[in-house]
Amino acid sequence: MITEERISTFINSFDTGNTPFLNELEQFALETNVPVIRPQMQSFLRLLLAMKQPKRILEVGTAIGFSALLMSEYGPEDCKITTIEKYEKRIPIARENFRKAGRQEQITLLEGDATELLKELNDTYDFIFMDAAKGQYIHFLPDILRLMPVGGLLVSDNVLQDGDVMESRYAVTRRDRTIHSRMREYLYELKHNEQLQTDILPVGDGVTVSVRIK
Repeated sequence: MITEERISTFINSFDTGNTPFLNELEQFALETNVPVIRPQMQSFLRLLLAMKQPKRILEVGTAIGFSALLMSEYGPEDCKITTIEKYEKRIPIARENFRKAGRQEQITLLEGDATELLKELNDTYDFIFMDAAKGQYIHFLPDILRLMPVGGLLVSDNVLQDGDVMESRYAVTRRDRTIHSRMREYLYELKHNEQLQTDILPVGDGVTVSVRIK
Protein backbone atom coordinates (compact mmCIF):
# COMPACT_ATOMS: atom_id res chain seq x y z
CA MET A 1 0.00 0.00 0.00
CA ILE A 2 1.41 3.39 -1.00
CA THR A 3 -0.40 5.46 1.62
CA GLU A 4 0.31 4.54 5.25
CA GLU A 5 -2.43 2.13 6.31
CA ARG A 6 -3.72 4.14 9.29
CA ILE A 7 -4.12 7.21 7.08
CA SER A 8 -5.93 5.19 4.41
CA THR A 9 -8.28 3.68 7.01
CA PHE A 10 -9.06 7.15 8.37
CA ILE A 11 -9.73 8.58 4.90
CA ASN A 12 -11.87 5.60 3.90
CA SER A 13 -13.98 5.97 7.07
CA PHE A 14 -15.58 9.08 5.52
CA ASP A 15 -16.45 7.38 2.23
CA THR A 16 -20.14 7.36 1.34
CA GLY A 17 -19.81 4.09 -0.57
CA ASN A 18 -21.41 2.90 -3.80
CA THR A 19 -24.77 1.51 -4.81
CA PRO A 20 -25.85 -1.86 -3.31
CA PHE A 21 -25.24 -3.60 -6.66
CA LEU A 22 -21.68 -2.23 -6.91
CA ASN A 23 -21.02 -3.20 -3.28
CA GLU A 24 -22.25 -6.72 -4.01
CA LEU A 25 -20.10 -6.91 -7.14
CA GLU A 26 -17.03 -5.68 -5.27
CA GLN A 27 -17.55 -8.34 -2.59
CA PHE A 28 -17.84 -11.03 -5.29
CA ALA A 29 -14.58 -9.79 -6.84
CA LEU A 30 -12.77 -9.94 -3.50
CA GLU A 31 -14.05 -13.46 -2.82
CA THR A 32 -13.00 -14.72 -6.26
CA ASN A 33 -9.63 -12.88 -6.40
CA VAL A 34 -10.61 -10.63 -9.30
CA PRO A 35 -8.75 -7.31 -9.09
CA VAL A 36 -10.99 -4.25 -8.87
CA ILE A 37 -10.08 -0.62 -8.20
CA ARG A 38 -9.35 0.12 -4.54
CA PRO A 39 -11.72 2.17 -2.33
CA GLN A 40 -9.62 5.35 -2.51
CA MET A 41 -9.44 5.03 -6.28
CA GLN A 42 -13.20 4.51 -6.46
CA SER A 43 -13.76 7.74 -4.54
CA PHE A 44 -11.23 9.61 -6.69
CA LEU A 45 -12.83 8.32 -9.89
CA ARG A 46 -16.26 9.50 -8.73
CA LEU A 47 -14.76 12.95 -8.11
CA LEU A 48 -13.13 13.12 -11.56
CA LEU A 49 -16.37 12.05 -13.24
CA ALA A 50 -18.30 14.74 -11.37
CA MET A 51 -15.75 17.36 -12.42
CA LYS A 52 -15.32 16.31 -16.05
CA GLN A 53 -18.88 15.19 -16.86
CA PRO A 54 -17.63 13.09 -19.81
CA LYS A 55 -19.95 12.13 -22.65
CA ARG A 56 -17.71 9.43 -24.14
CA ILE A 57 -15.59 7.15 -21.94
CA LEU A 58 -13.01 4.57 -23.02
CA GLU A 59 -11.81 1.94 -20.56
CA VAL A 60 -8.90 -0.41 -21.21
CA GLY A 61 -9.33 -3.43 -18.92
CA THR A 62 -12.90 -4.50 -18.10
CA ALA A 63 -12.34 -7.53 -15.83
CA ILE A 64 -15.85 -8.31 -14.54
CA GLY A 65 -17.16 -4.82 -15.26
CA PHE A 66 -16.92 -3.17 -11.85
CA SER A 67 -15.21 0.08 -12.86
CA ALA A 68 -17.26 0.42 -16.07
CA LEU A 69 -20.42 0.11 -13.99
CA LEU A 70 -19.10 2.59 -11.44
CA MET A 71 -18.43 5.09 -14.24
CA SER A 72 -21.88 4.50 -15.74
CA GLU A 73 -23.45 5.07 -12.32
CA TYR A 74 -21.55 8.22 -11.39
CA GLY A 75 -20.94 9.72 -14.83
CA PRO A 76 -23.57 11.70 -16.76
CA GLU A 77 -26.77 9.78 -17.52
CA ASP A 78 -26.22 10.13 -21.26
CA CYS A 79 -22.54 9.12 -21.33
CA LYS A 80 -21.49 6.16 -23.47
CA ILE A 81 -18.76 3.77 -22.35
CA THR A 82 -16.56 1.56 -24.53
CA THR A 83 -14.53 -1.01 -22.59
CA ILE A 84 -11.94 -3.55 -23.76
CA GLU A 85 -11.17 -6.98 -22.29
CA LYS A 86 -9.22 -9.94 -23.65
CA TYR A 87 -9.48 -12.49 -20.80
CA GLU A 88 -12.14 -14.86 -22.15
CA LYS A 89 -13.30 -16.22 -18.79
CA ARG A 90 -14.21 -12.76 -17.50
CA ILE A 91 -16.00 -11.46 -20.60
CA PRO A 92 -19.31 -13.35 -20.11
CA ILE A 93 -19.33 -12.39 -16.41
CA ALA A 94 -18.90 -8.72 -17.33
CA ARG A 95 -21.66 -8.92 -19.93
CA GLU A 96 -24.01 -10.51 -17.40
CA ASN A 97 -23.19 -7.82 -14.83
CA PHE A 98 -23.96 -5.11 -17.38
CA ARG A 99 -27.28 -6.83 -18.09
CA LYS A 100 -28.16 -7.17 -14.40
CA ALA A 101 -27.44 -3.48 -13.87
CA GLY A 102 -29.51 -2.52 -16.92
CA ARG A 103 -26.48 -0.86 -18.53
CA GLN A 104 -26.03 -3.09 -21.60
CA GLU A 105 -27.17 -0.28 -23.92
CA GLN A 106 -24.83 2.24 -22.33
CA ILE A 107 -21.70 0.07 -22.17
CA THR A 108 -20.11 -1.50 -25.26
CA LEU A 109 -17.69 -4.35 -24.51
CA LEU A 110 -15.02 -5.06 -27.13
CA GLU A 111 -13.40 -8.50 -26.91
CA GLY A 112 -9.72 -8.95 -27.72
CA ASP A 113 -6.24 -7.53 -27.34
CA ALA A 114 -6.30 -3.79 -26.65
CA THR A 115 -3.09 -3.34 -28.64
CA GLU A 116 -5.02 -4.30 -31.78
CA LEU A 117 -8.47 -3.00 -30.89
CA LEU A 118 -7.25 0.50 -30.05
CA LYS A 119 -5.85 0.81 -33.57
CA GLU A 120 -9.34 0.14 -34.98
CA LEU A 121 -11.07 2.88 -32.99
CA ASN A 122 -11.61 6.24 -34.66
CA ASP A 123 -13.89 8.07 -32.23
CA THR A 124 -12.59 10.54 -29.66
CA TYR A 125 -13.08 10.05 -25.93
CA ASP A 126 -13.07 12.85 -23.38
CA PHE A 127 -12.31 10.43 -20.51
CA ILE A 128 -10.00 7.40 -20.80
CA PHE A 129 -9.39 4.98 -17.92
CA MET A 130 -6.41 2.62 -18.14
CA ASP A 131 -6.54 -0.41 -15.85
CA ALA A 132 -5.14 -3.31 -17.87
CA ALA A 133 -1.77 -5.10 -18.06
CA LYS A 134 0.64 -2.57 -16.56
CA GLY A 135 3.52 -3.56 -18.84
CA GLN A 136 1.39 -2.63 -21.86
CA TYR A 137 0.52 0.95 -20.87
CA ILE A 138 3.49 2.36 -22.77
CA HIS A 139 2.46 0.41 -25.90
CA PHE A 140 -1.14 1.62 -25.68
CA LEU A 141 -0.15 5.27 -25.33
CA PRO A 142 0.27 6.27 -29.02
CA ASP A 143 -3.27 5.18 -29.87
CA ILE A 144 -4.62 6.61 -26.60
CA LEU A 145 -3.21 10.01 -27.57
CA ARG A 146 -4.73 9.68 -31.04
CA LEU A 147 -8.15 9.13 -29.47
CA MET A 148 -7.90 12.04 -26.97
CA PRO A 149 -9.15 15.51 -27.91
CA VAL A 150 -7.67 18.65 -26.39
CA GLY A 151 -9.10 18.84 -22.87
CA GLY A 152 -9.47 15.05 -22.72
CA LEU A 153 -8.54 13.27 -19.50
CA LEU A 154 -6.41 10.11 -19.21
CA VAL A 155 -6.48 8.31 -15.85
CA SER A 156 -4.02 5.42 -15.39
CA ASP A 157 -4.33 3.15 -12.33
CA ASN A 158 -1.77 1.05 -10.40
CA VAL A 159 1.23 2.99 -11.68
CA LEU A 160 3.29 2.73 -8.47
CA GLN A 161 3.00 -1.07 -8.19
CA ASP A 162 2.88 -1.17 -4.39
CA GLY A 163 5.99 1.01 -4.33
CA ASP A 164 8.13 -1.31 -6.47
CA VAL A 165 8.40 1.21 -9.31
CA MET A 166 10.57 3.51 -7.18
CA GLU A 167 13.08 0.74 -6.46
CA SER A 168 16.13 -0.17 -8.52
CA ARG A 169 15.27 -2.76 -11.18
CA TYR A 170 17.67 -5.13 -9.39
CA ALA A 171 15.65 -4.82 -6.19
CA VAL A 172 12.53 -6.30 -7.83
CA THR A 173 12.18 -9.96 -8.76
CA ARG A 174 13.55 -10.92 -12.17
CA ARG A 175 10.09 -11.78 -13.52
CA ASP A 176 8.85 -8.27 -12.69
CA ARG A 177 11.73 -6.32 -14.21
CA THR A 178 10.15 -5.86 -17.64
CA ILE A 179 6.97 -4.41 -16.11
CA HIS A 180 9.11 -2.28 -13.78
CA SER A 181 11.12 -0.74 -16.63
CA ARG A 182 8.07 -0.25 -18.87
CA MET A 183 6.11 1.50 -16.12
CA ARG A 184 9.04 3.83 -15.44
CA GLU A 185 9.17 4.57 -19.16
CA TYR A 186 5.42 5.22 -19.17
CA LEU A 187 5.62 7.64 -16.24
CA TYR A 188 8.54 9.48 -17.84
CA GLU A 189 6.64 9.79 -21.13
CA LEU A 190 3.48 11.11 -19.43
CA LYS A 191 5.46 13.74 -17.54
CA HIS A 192 7.62 14.82 -20.50
CA ASN A 193 5.16 14.60 -23.40
CA GLU A 194 4.48 18.20 -24.46
CA GLN A 195 0.92 17.29 -25.45
CA LEU A 196 0.05 16.39 -21.85
CA GLN A 197 -0.05 17.92 -18.40
CA THR A 198 0.31 15.04 -15.93
CA ASP A 199 0.43 14.55 -12.19
CA ILE A 200 1.31 11.34 -10.34
CA LEU A 201 -0.71 10.84 -7.16
CA PRO A 202 -0.32 8.31 -4.30
CA VAL A 203 -4.00 7.33 -4.44
CA GLY A 204 -4.68 3.61 -3.97
CA ASP A 205 -1.78 1.91 -5.75
CA GLY A 206 -0.78 5.12 -7.52
CA VAL A 207 -2.63 6.95 -10.27
CA THR A 208 -1.69 9.40 -13.00
CA VAL A 209 -4.07 12.06 -14.26
CA SER A 210 -3.14 13.53 -17.64
CA VAL A 211 -4.90 16.34 -19.49
CA ARG A 212 -4.40 16.76 -23.25
CA ILE A 213 -3.32 20.39 -23.59
CA LYS A 214 -2.38 20.51 -27.30
